[in-house]
Amino acid sequence: MSAGMSAGTSAGDGTGAGDGPGVAGNGARAKLYVISGSHACRAAMLMLAHKQIPYRLVQLPTGMHPMLVRVLGFPGHRAPIRDVEGSTGRSLALLDRMGTVPALRYGAERVQTNHRIARFLDRVQPAPPLFPADAQLNRQVQEAELWGDEVFQMAARRLGLTGSLNGLDNFRDRGNSGRLGALLSRSEIMRVVSARGVPSIAFKANAQVEGQLVSDLPQLLDRIDAWIDAGVLNGPQLYAADFVIAPSLALIAYRLDLRADIEARPCGAFVERVLPEPALPAG
Repeated sequence: MSAGMSAGTSAGDGTGAGDGPGVAGNGARAKLYVISGSHACRAAMLMLAHKQIPYRLVQLPTGMHPMLVRVLGFPGHRAPIRDVEGSTGRSLALLDRMGTVPALRYGAERVQTNHRIARFLDRVQPAPPLFPADAQLNRQVQEAELWGDEVFQMAARRLGLTGSLNGLDNFRDRGNSGRLGALLSRSEIMRVVSARGVPSIAFKANAQVEGQLVSDLPQLLDRIDAWIDAGVLNGPQLYAADFVIAPSLALIAYRLDLRADIEARPCGAFVERVLPEPALPAG
């Protein structure tokens, strides 16, 4: 399976996942729980593809997934793992405590967060590696990975949520298709509903911050382009940082008002390499 291949959904766990083939059959040792169109979940999918580890993909209903991963035996997080503008509100802290996706089950082991999944995969299957052997490049890749996971992923999430405030016409194919597949849900009604309410509060994604988020984006893209120029990202060998950062670029590029800036930069070619954009559906 190539790094940019999109997988279907899989059912059979009583979680409400949709029917359809996963990446591998039911006998696969690895099982990855995700939600539709999630940039964080796509990062884990890319790392599994990079390792060529067969896995079964289980798509959970967006909004119900924090409760469902707990039912599935994942422990959640005792302390918050995410923050917005340097702080973690009560609603975001509750979501983190309940549980997050991607959530990987590998045999009897359960692993959450891309940071832990990357290191777990390198432990159970060292080749091909997710981190370079060269010590200096390794430090740089881990720095980029951490920033991509803690800073850029949240910025992309908030830009995706605020982009829906004026309706779905601001998105490529109204968010129905793209590098990450359908955003949040295959249903346009559920896509809008899922972007409002708790997510807008937990992630502080509202009209008051939209302008600042857009203004801050060029500086974030400059940092990614600098890493590309230095060979930390988009090098001859792709590593964990590539797989964490590219899906966030892909999410932002769903927004028609922001995609041209990404496409004109080195990071545009980078995201196209890691996650080639599929053609728009006919009609």
